[in-house]
Amino acid sequence: MNPVGPSIGVRLFGTNGIREVVGQKLTAPFITAVAAGIGRAVPVGPPIVVGWDGRTSSPALSRIVSATLALAGHRVIEVGVLPTPAIQYNVLQLRAQLGVIVTASHNPPEFNGIKCIAADGLEVLRPFEEAIENSVAAAETQSAPFAEVGDISVDSEGGRRYVDGIVGSVDAAVIARRKFRVVLDCANGASVPTSPWLLRRLGCQVVTLNGHLDGTFPGHLSEPTPQNLADLVRTVPAIGADLGIAHDGDADRAVFVDAQGTYLPGERILTLMAQEFVRRHPGGVVVTPVSASQSVEDVVRPLGGEVVYTRVGSPVVTREMQRRHAVFGGEENGGLIFPAFQLARDGAMTAAAVLELLAQRGLSLAEAVKDLPAYTLVKEKIQCPVELRQRVLEALAVQIESAGGRVVTLDGLKVFGPDGWILMRPSGTEPLIRVFAEAKDPARARALAEDGLRKVRDVIAELGAPIAG
Repeated sequence: MNPVGPSIGVRLFGTNGIREVVGQKLTAPFITAVAAGIGRAVPVGPPIVVGWDGRTSSPALSRIVSATLALAGHRVIEVGVLPTPAIQYNVLQLRAQLGVIVTASHNPPEFNGIKCIAADGLEVLRPFEEAIENSVAAAETQSAPFAEVGDISVDSEGGRRYVDGIVGSVDAAVIARRKFRVVLDCANGASVPTSPWLLRRLGCQVVTLNGHLDGTFPGHLSEPTPQNLADLVRTVPAIGADLGIAHDGDADRAVFVDAQGTYLPGERILTLMAQEFVRRHPGGVVVTPVSASQSVEDVVRPLGGEVVYTRVGSPVVTREMQRRHAVFGGEENGGLIFPAFQLARDGAMTAAAVLELLAQRGLSLAEAVKDLPAYTLVKEKIQCPVELRQRVLEALAVQIESAGGRVVTLDGLKVFGPDGWILMRPSGTEPLIRVFAEAKDPARARALAEDGLRKVRDVIAELGAPIAG
């Protein structure tokens, strides 16, 4: 399932799949070539699951994928519009050899993409992606004889299977007794068919925002940032709700708003749940990327747990969790992973797990997080041509190390100072360098981020590239 070999083509897959602008690079011939590469990378036999998000282009692109795979002899099961983690769950439940998801996650509406899921429900390893890239570069095709063309069937039970699985993984009775009033922002995305249903199954009174599928994202862009969630922040206290929950476009993430309308950054919930799961599993391992807040380590280590750091990206985090038998993991952007359910970033499972914690402890969301270590994590980005990103980081490493700074190069450059840190790393999906900075003092965190942006900007200018954004 994970063929190896030298890479001969241009890299197409980023940190989390292929993401491109529809009608530019993402065209019918390109999708056909990628689907043909996927079809060549696995043997004809067990089925391939195909699912998609709610983007305007997703149904058309998915039909190209399904048809190309069927014409190569594969059996295809289409599960339709579902969250990315729901499709991953169904790959396992349907005993498929592979899942193909047409999605661009939180990217703007003009984007779409493809990601592949292995038979174990985890994102495929990099050698599998390289095999597809090589096939695209070589313009390889594969078409079965007429008598061996595969079939395409539709499975409409994927959402029910997924919701049933989550309900069975938490204490649904104790959640139901709390009678939570929840405002749920579906972002007009893939959570529409599943998350409102899940919360009602858990006994919640649910008020939805942007609760219909619309690939143009009319309510707000699908990245669940404070700016995009202004309506959720206003609505929660206005109607006296207990909390608000928001998903991104493919619902592998969840972020939260407390009863007072305070937006809680993803690292706060990551820290809260890391603490909870190490309490439940003394000595347990938590896996998180180098971009995670120091607060995770601050709460895990006193409980006897261990924090293991990885490169940024859920494929790396989930594989390391599998290897370490971790009790919990996730990223600071709201993408949390509960291995007892599945090794996947999962927004709906995150919502259920947080409600379970609050119900079991008899706490409000604000009470649950108030004693967590307080840090400010600032996230910025700067445009940088893809071909220059590595040269920029190499030049920065020389500068910083010559100045005697402590640098970790697990993913990009993480520079530690006496009162905080800066992480500068290339985006896996866009022509950007991302700059993260953290400190206990908000002003200091902002100053560190500005210093990181200035350093990157100066090196880009020295290399002769135009500066944008």
